[in-house]
Amino acid sequence: MGKVGNCQIGVSVHALSDTASCPLSWRLFLPESWDGPEAAARRAACRIPADARHRPKWQLALEMLDELASTGLRPAVLVADAAYGANADFRHGLEDRRLAYVLQAKGEMTAHREDAEPYRPPYGGLGPRPLPRYRTRPLPLREHVLAAGRRAGRSVTWRKGSKAAMSAHFVLLRVRLAGRRPKPADDGTIPLTWLIAQWPEGEAEPVKYWISNLPADIPAKDLVRLAKSRWRIEHDYRELKTRLGLDHFEGRSWIGWHRHVTLVSAAHLFLTEQRTLPKVLSRA
Repeated sequence: MGKVGNCQIGVSVHALSDTASCPLSWRLFLPESWDGPEAAARRAACRIPADARHRPKWQLALEMLDELASTGLRPAVLVADAAYGANADFRHGLEDRRLAYVLQAKGEMTAHREDAEPYRPPYGGLGPRPLPRYRTRPLPLREHVLAAGRRAGRSVTWRKGSKAAMSAHFVLLRVRLAGRRPKPADDGTIPLTWLIAQWPEGEAEPVKYWISNLPADIPAKDLVRLAKSRWRIEHDYRELKTRLGLDHFEGRSWIGWHRHVTLVSAAHLFLTEQRTLPKVLSRA
């Protein structure tokens, strides 16, 4: 998600690899104030379609993923920032679509320990049988990592930078996400999730957190590399804005905005393709 400019907020989905990235789809976010009768004149002036209504940003992202999937484009792993990682509805939407993810998270999100087990209260004979539940109190992700300690982590190198290898200290734990609307199995068990915390030397606590539903046997290097891969999306936005004029659109037209981001995306794709093409040898 990114702010395009002039009070316009666009939600985007990008494709990325270890060497390149580019935007694939965009949605213009409409605030709730653009849905009511009082907004009818504004909507008509901007030529907003009748079926274009306010939807949360996470829902727009899922709609784009569904649209891309209908053309055969499904992400091997999806990455997103903390605004999406902290949203249980978005995570459940990815899980319902059987999509793997590595999402940035917030340290105050809560989870149970890996070894926590649900407890089913005895049936009293009246009414519905009680559902299994965890008797332990879920703790913030931050407290799970602090309890493990920095020594429980390791140094991980995830890619080569322009000057040196990119590496940092990470603590990797397995937890069971709690919070709002957890999705336990029939026996009450909440699935295990990766918790990745970056804890630099000299810091009293971690500075960044991620969560992932990738398999338990994934190598730490791959897990961290995927968590860190969003830098390419940030780079996309800088280039889209500073070099290609993504935030230069000054119109107030629904069609105009979508045409603008489409043309800017096409220009970005062209530049990306030119950068990744093998160098053509010039004649001597």
